[in-house]
Amino acid sequence: MTSTSPSPGLARFNALEEQAALATLHEVCACGAWARRLLAARPYATADDLYAASDAATAGLDAADLREAMAGHPPIGRPRPGDPASAREQRGMAGAPEALRAEMLELNLAYQERFGHVFLICATGRTGEQMRDAVRERLGNPPEREHGIVRTELGKINRIRLARLVDAPED
Repeated sequence: MTSTSPSPGLARFNALEEQAALATLHEVCACGAWARRLLAARPYATADDLYAASDAATAGLDAADLREAMAGHPPIGRPRPGDPASAREQRGMAGAPEALRAEMLELNLAYQERFGHVFLICATGRTGEQMRDAVRERLGNPPEREHGIVRTELGKINRIRLARLVDAPED
């Protein structure tokens, strides 16, 4: 028989005061509309319920909401100083050769010039070469297709970050 009670991390999240919960969700995704949608659906019985709410909120983001979410992500190869989540997620670039780092900088700039926002990819578990190949490939996408890919990648990132939140051990 499986337990229907939330994990300790999910129970802590459910119990947070509204402002603290919003701040916690903002660490997951920089989009206010996304965070407010997840906050409005609390409490969550299971992590799967939280993930489903996240997926629905991500699917409902308009173009301005997506820009807000992407603004919270540093370019690939340049994790935010002092941000352990950013460094962990971009670990595949940490030991990359200087030539690959330089190429990623150029590709990031070309992508931003073409699409008007940072190249967003779920970098967790990817090598520097895989990320480079992905940006190369996606540079050729029409904007409408790229918009859909960005939304999908954002959803993957949000799920990974939410999983860390709900799986966090008790303090």
